[in-house]
Amino acid sequence: MRTFLKIVGGLVVLGIVVLLAIIFVPVQRTPAQTALAADWQPQEGHGEYAMRLSDCMACHTEEGGEPFAGNRAIESPLGTIYSTNITPDDETGIGGWSLADFRAALYDGVRPDGTHLYPAMPYENFRHIGEEDLRAMYDYFMTEVPPVRQEVEETSLTFPFNQRWGLRLWKWVALDDAGFTPDTDDPVLARGQYLVEGPGHCAACHSPRNMVMAQAGTGAGDDAFLMGGEVAGWTAPPLRGPQSAIRGWTEADVAMILGTGRNAHAALNGEMQLVARDSTQYFTEDDLQAVARFLIGLNEPLDPAAETRDDRVTETEQLLASATPDMDLGARLYLDNCNACHFVDGRGADEVFPELAGNSLVTAESPRGLLTMILGGSQLPSTALRPYRLRMPGFAHRLDDDEVAALASFLRSAWGNAAAEVDAGTVADVRDAQL
Repeated sequence: MRTFLKIVGGLVVLGIVVLLAIIFVPVQRTPAQTALAADWQPQEGHGEYAMRLSDCMACHTEEGGEPFAGNRAIESPLGTIYSTNITPDDETGIGGWSLADFRAALYDGVRPDGTHLYPAMPYENFRHIGEEDLRAMYDYFMTEVPPVRQEVEETSLTFPFNQRWGLRLWKWVALDDAGFTPDTDDPVLARGQYLVEGPGHCAACHSPRNMVMAQAGTGAGDDAFLMGGEVAGWTAPPLRGPQSAIRGWTEADVAMILGTGRNAHAALNGEMQLVARDSTQYFTEDDLQAVARFLIGLNEPLDPAAETRDDRVTETEQLLASATPDMDLGARLYLDNCNACHFVDGRGADEVFPELAGNSLVTAESPRGLLTMILGGSQLPSTALRPYRLRMPGFAHRLDDDEVAALASFLRSAWGNAAAEVDAGTVADVRDAQL
């Protein structure tokens, strides 16, 4: 017993020492990964473009607010987190930050006063941004963005998530080494990998989370990298693997949806609409091509001997075309509410109404994204190449929970789709979350 008590006592003392170290030992900031000349200056437009690559505007601008003035509510599994003011205002923004302070926020998630940022700020990914892009962004925010004096809502999470010092321990577990090393000598693929893994922070939404809510995969070498996630009730589909949303697409298809928000197969929804609106539509053609080639390269090509799409849609197409009185409720609801745009074959119209057969939103393991779309509708962003804002109406006012469940279940089984049915209780939960 005495030996046992000694062991327990030793563990308690060790725990206290570790806790005190977490709280009181100064935070170590990651230094620059690449040495640049003392007189280095970014080329004109470099800083703004690096900001677009990193999609800073979407999270740091509330709806109707001044650019980068913060206060946007970001829903997370831990609660609502409010984004910070990153304009160069001295009192409420980052006007007093040094380059080292800026780097520490992006790489390590630490403010100048040592406060740890919640990982809604994707420093798991931003720590792979190159020094030239980082310095160019710093110069852009300090010299080109107008200062805006705006206090933001204080993030107030429940215990224990309101104990920010705990993030120190979380970072020891979650963060990998800073810097970026490509896995290939191909300059186009290397550029695409950098954009996806670093500034584009694609894994922040499209990789699942592990037991400690860290990204389960931040780079191409991780098995879970880009294998799908869920963000604010919307599905962030897998971009690799057998269920990949882009499997069977061409590089041109990927570049098109990133540059315009739509292509011949699908349309962006949820948070990804903001990505196209504020970020990817500004990518150069070369960078869109690089991202597309890298993402396509992560996927195995489709087996040409596999069942063709035309074979899969025939049965559903014939069912809907018959429109018999004894048709199941889900099919009848589709004809009444969806058929005018998506048609009996589920093909929709290229770059206008997305196809539903094999659509990753429709067939996702979690139906919540599809239900969010049916209940609340969605509007495509206006981009330079596709300026028109197409909107799908919501049906929350028109269909009850049982009807939405029947419609969603039909969509998830029609045209060869093979996803599980949806129950009315799940619909009710999603409806309540939208209120």
